[in-house]
Amino acid sequence: MKYFKQTHIHRKFDKSSIATINSVANLLQNIYLHSYQIENEWYYYHYHYLKLKVFTLGIEEKMKKILHILLISCFSFTIISCAEINSSMDDISNKYDEFSKESDETEKTDAKVEQTTDSTISEKTPSSRPLFVSVGGKGTILTSSNGTKWTKRASGSKGKLRAVAYGNDTLVVVGFSGVILTSSDGAIWTKRKSGTKAHLGNVTYANDTFVAVGNGGSVITSSDGTKWTKRKSGTKTSLYGVAYGNNTFVAVGYKGTIVTSSDGTKWTKRKSNTSVEFNEVIYADDTFFAFGFKGVILSSLSGESWSKIKSGTRMGLLGASHGNSTFIALGNAGNFITSSDGKSWTKRNSGTKKHLRGITTGNGKFVIVGNAGTILTSPDSTTWSKMESGTSRHLRRVFFELVE
Repeated sequence: MKYFKQTHIHRKFDKSSIATINSVANLLQNIYLHSYQIENEWYYYHYHYLKLKVFTLGIEEKMKKILHILLISCFSFTIISCAEINSSMDDISNKYDEFSKESDETEKTDAKVEQTTDSTISEKTPSSRPLFVSVGGKGTILTSSNGTKWTKRASGSKGKLRAVAYGNDTLVVVGFSGVILTSSDGAIWTKRKSGTKAHLGNVTYANDTFVAVGNGGSVITSSDGTKWTKRKSGTKTSLYGVAYGNNTFVAVGYKGTIVTSSDGTKWTKRKSNTSVEFNEVIYADDTFFAFGFKGVILSSLSGESWSKIKSGTRMGLLGASHGNSTFIALGNAGNFITSSDGKSWTKRNSGTKKHLRGITTGNGKFVIVGNAGTILTSPDSTTWSKMESGTSRHLRRVFFELVE
């Protein structure tokens, strides 16, 4: 009642009216204090406004207006409070939407990263492995990863196999009666149609082309080792060796025959100034070298004009190779000659009496093959060791390549 005494009241009220007024005021106060505990300055002034209004209005009109004001206030408060709550929920929803969007983008990013990672892992970096391949009589094919331990492979052929080449991820073997075999790994071999019955003596791969040569001046070419095309060599003389260098294919053979071609298709006959049979031709140190019977060696920079080199021997030279800065040319009864420059040659002996026919260099060593399954290896071309080949067949050539 202290509050009422301090308030300027122009009318007198009975105890019943005052009790009613106080009840209404307390109700408003409870609404003010407990309505979501929102400290809003507007509610504070609105509450006192109502309280003063009650005391200044006439008792006759006061109750109706109080009820109207009370209803309006409660309704307004509810609407405002709900609006604030809904506004807060909308903000949270927006944040959740942002999080969801970010989460989706993160998932997409993670998916891309995972896909990229998988793609990177799935992309196999090409790895090369060393492979020696030797071929010989009765369809013999031997393979080795180190030149020491050899494995016999089923070739599917009973003919004489003469040479090996590698290109376009394919190994190609040629032999008598137009035999051509191909393999991707050296283990499994497939027969191919060559289109010729001529004995094929050698094959090489260069300039995206396989070129095989043989009896009667036969030349056939292929881009993949599978489909072959006959070419005119310009000679009827048998060809036993073929090599590529200085943008030129060179093939050599019987009676000093030498023919050249820029693409393996059109061939031109060259003068060798000898009638000696050539068994092999190689390209090394920017020079072609042709090897034949009676110790004959010819050299040429372009393949067009040829010069004779003194070999220091009269033995027939059956095979040759260059590696580790050393030239080696093979002969009869285990003999061979070596040179550091292809000009000055020195006689050597391998320690065997077998005829030596093929040689290659790879995996840090020289490997020689010959009659009766002979295989010799050496790290320096001086000291030689005999390896078990697992065959007694004559081995004509040996080939080395890092294959994928």
